[in-house]
Amino acid sequence: METLKTIWDFFQNEILGMAWLNRLIGSLLNALGLDTNEKIGGSLQFFIYDMIKIMVLLGILIFIISYIQSYFPPERTKKILGRFHGIGANIIAALLGTVTPFCSCSSIPLFIGFTSAGLPLGVTFSFLISSPMVDLGSLVFLMSIFGWKVAVVYVLLGLVIAVAGGTLIEKMHLENQVEEYIRKGKQLDIPQEELHFKDRIKYAFEQVCGTAKKVFPYVLLGVGIGAVIHNWIPEDFIIKALGGNNPFGVILATIAGVPMYSDIFVTIPIAEALLSKGALLGVVLSFMMGVTTLSLPSLIMLRKAVKPKLLAIFTAICVIGIIITGYFFNLIQSILI
Repeated sequence: METLKTIWDFFQNEILGMAWLNRLIGSLLNALGLDTNEKIGGSLQFFIYDMIKIMVLLGILIFIISYIQSYFPPERTKKILGRFHGIGANIIAALLGTVTPFCSCSSIPLFIGFTSAGLPLGVTFSFLISSPMVDLGSLVFLMSIFGWKVAVVYVLLGLVIAVAGGTLIEKMHLENQVEEYIRKGKQLDIPQEELHFKDRIKYAFEQVCGTAKKVFPYVLLGVGIGAVIHNWIPEDFIIKALGGNNPFGVILATIAGVPMYSDIFVTIPIAEALLSKGALLGVVLSFMMGVTTLSLPSLIMLRKAVKPKLLAIFTAICVIGIIITGYFFNLIQSILI
């Protein structure tokens, strides 16, 4: 058992976490005359290390997920979901959401397509919630920072929110809250051409290049913010605002995260810096969930598809679910970390 733990710790710290890279960068900066224990040297070490680590993991993850996703085009996903009914359909939709695009905005067109195709509204909302919140990338990135226990519980709770939210919307019979042009929309059943191995590899590589170009500026911004938090903002301030003495930390973090538009790999350096400064785990994860699940651009896009009442219910379900999740993680933080 001890051997397995040693192997796992090595995999988590040296492979996923790339601790060797952090040590290497620290040594290089020290050789250049910069003290990494000081603010400037420490900020540079954090910035360079996190930029390289995130972009490398990002490239690998997008390649793997895009390859898997090539087996689940919208038409095939629609047919899979159409075979299930009741809560089983919500569970399958939430699971399928884990192999779809990373950000909330990119999930909206798929949601519209599924709704137009006549899939139950609750099923499409389970997909819409899980897609940005608990993709496979989030599992690996969270493991690289917080460990496997936090990552697994995060994904499981995200799936619970997706299934529960979709089921609740289904029970409320809100089909009349979908815009008419979508409810009466027709989709052609165009058979998917069978892709060969080389086609899937090419598709995955193109997704890596396209996504990397798109998100690089945001990763740059996220790592920059994380470096500032990690080395320049006093620890006492973070603890006071987001630590255990502030019972509203989870709520504040969720509200702060909602207006932002980002993917989980952009929030990772910010979350890492906040946690190292003394912010509670639930506060950090609720911020991440708020950023990835809800954003002003995605809500504006979704408003084009649903009426205000349904949009408000969807937002409320996500926010309440995230806040409950945050407080739950605060309670079990000592067990997970």
